[in-house]
Amino acid sequence: MDRRDFNKLVAGIGIGATISTNLPSFGAELVAGDTAGTEFDRLTKNLLTDWCDGMLRHQVNEPGNPGLHGALLCPACSHIHGRCSDALYPFMHLAHATGKRKYLDAAINVYEWAENNVSQPDGSWTNDINPKAWRGTTIFGAIALAEALHYHGEVLDEQRRVAWNKRLDEAAGGYLYRDFKKIDFTNLNYGMTGVYGFHLFGELLNNPKYTQRSEQFAKRVKEFFTRPNSLLWGEGKPNDNRSGRGLLPVDLGYNVEESLNGVVLYALAVNDQEMLDLAVNTLNGHLEFMLPDGAWDNSWGTRSQKWSYWGSRTSDGCQPAFSLMAGYNPAFGTAAIKNAELLQRCTGDGLLHGGPHYVSHGVKPCMHHTFAHAKVMALVQDKMRAMPKVDSTTPLPRQTADGVKHFPELDVWLAARGPWRATVSAYDSIYKTKKSGLLQQPTGGSLAVLYHDKVGLLLASSMARYEMVEPLNMQPQPGEDFPLTTRLESRRDDGWYTNLYDLTADVNTYDDGQQIDIQVKTSLQNESRDKPAGDDSACELQYQFNATHALISASVSPLAVKEYTAALVLPIISPSGEEVRRVSETRIEIVKPQGTVVVESDAPMTIKATEKGRVFNMVPGAEAVPIVFQLSPTNAIVQCQVSVI
Repeated sequence: MDRRDFNKLVAGIGIGATISTNLPSFGAELVAGDTAGTEFDRLTKNLLTDWCDGMLRHQVNEPGNPGLHGALLCPACSHIHGRCSDALYPFMHLAHATGKRKYLDAAINVYEWAENNVSQPDGSWTNDINPKAWRGTTIFGAIALAEALHYHGEVLDEQRRVAWNKRLDEAAGGYLYRDFKKIDFTNLNYGMTGVYGFHLFGELLNNPKYTQRSEQFAKRVKEFFTRPNSLLWGEGKPNDNRSGRGLLPVDLGYNVEESLNGVVLYALAVNDQEMLDLAVNTLNGHLEFMLPDGAWDNSWGTRSQKWSYWGSRTSDGCQPAFSLMAGYNPAFGTAAIKNAELLQRCTGDGLLHGGPHYVSHGVKPCMHHTFAHAKVMALVQDKMRAMPKVDSTTPLPRQTADGVKHFPELDVWLAARGPWRATVSAYDSIYKTKKSGLLQQPTGGSLAVLYHDKVGLLLASSMARYEMVEPLNMQPQPGEDFPLTTRLESRRDDGWYTNLYDLTADVNTYDDGQQIDIQVKTSLQNESRDKPAGDDSACELQYQFNATHALISASVSPLAVKEYTAALVLPIISPSGEEVRRVSETRIEIVKPQGTVVVESDAPMTIKATEKGRVFNMVPGAEAVPIVFQLSPTNAIVQCQVSVI
């Protein structure tokens, strides 16, 4: 197809318009709503264009170099991400919608790079440029290719379109059909995505064996939801592993940004009302954890090592499931919009950054975030004309919440009183890998998140020790590895002891209608779950929330600090550039655009000295002012109050 024919094909088509009246329909669509041209339409359209242009600026144009030509170079990583060819779908969308040849060329070039560098004889594409690398991500690449062909295949010349369909069939009928034999063969996000993927392949390629595999998976979907809150479980090693408390592995990030998309897209495609009802219940359960600014509070999740505040590092985004189901609960539409607005705030120079403070701390973004999330923006644009009403007029559950809600399947508590939103975690389902051993998300009764309606996020959590579980899918920690989780700790000759490693913390909550009181009995432990030799390691934490302030109290046994110091560490989230005022040894003020955060204590506090005046942690991509309160045998109790003026 030459430029003249291409331009003729797409003449007059704008972004977000119905691409073609001649495209075959795929499954059952929702009744057409009035979303096209609205806030959600404009927001997703702008993100898609911004991100595709950003990726284009990083695409290699060296036709004589098949090892590089078409690849998307990552600003943050020293290697090319094997999945960068997923970008062919958003590129194809813009090629069809705008008539600009540059996007079609970008799609063709990134596809050909993948064929030259990560394509394997069994039909798979490896996650990395290594023939022995993980191949499970083939399901995501195959879905991207199938959606590109389904919605926009006509922009390709016939020879290339036939070749791409053949390549899709090789992936679906080769590696995927061979290795995706049951829905829970590995972390559940693969099988849940496969439910939709195999149906899509079967419809597009007119091959009933793929739709039969999809139906086989679909029969088991309902097995993987917790009670009473219908949270999807299965993100663990093994995926049905029970913790010491008997809890199953749940990860919010992978669920909302990947797995639930598969459930919803399949249920809509085949008009499965039972699965749609299940989808409504589980979306409601997961939505409880969205913060008022659109962030997904995955502070506690089994795979929170990839928590990037807006979601998870290498998954796709929550917009398809929540927007397409907004007809069942309008708050789902609010979630889709609020999260997209957060993605926009975390975007710089056309690339999505892995947290809110990458730019302020000078951390470069990983390309993976952008090409993965661009796919879902292309998908919601392609479904915009058949979408229910999506707006942000209905408040999120956490915006209107009041009181304490316990999630017994997690041993996580959400507290809300006045302007405060808090998360307390004693979740003990710990993700385990062969290389890394046990990976520690916040637990031990930790205050995993503190949010204020006026100034936003004030406390967040990271891994107890940052570890690149997936070295080619994660970025190294810049500078010192300083955990962001509020904690009690004791640094001794034989190591670091903290409540963050305690899997048996006891949490009790009280609410008199005016003040919420959460009391935690825990202990200081090291990474091996050992307590300090010869000392009483028992300690207590208390969190109180009322209309005016949050109060954090900590106490340790005098024996625990007889020879060594202990400290309460309170890293207040604050990007570089916000003024920090040391009013006195017991009062610190942090000036934010919407108000001033005041930290007051009954004991002296210090700010840990750092090169940039802030600590930064890749989880969840935030900067903080590290405030430290020392405890001693004569001062084994400390209280600090946080308020906003």
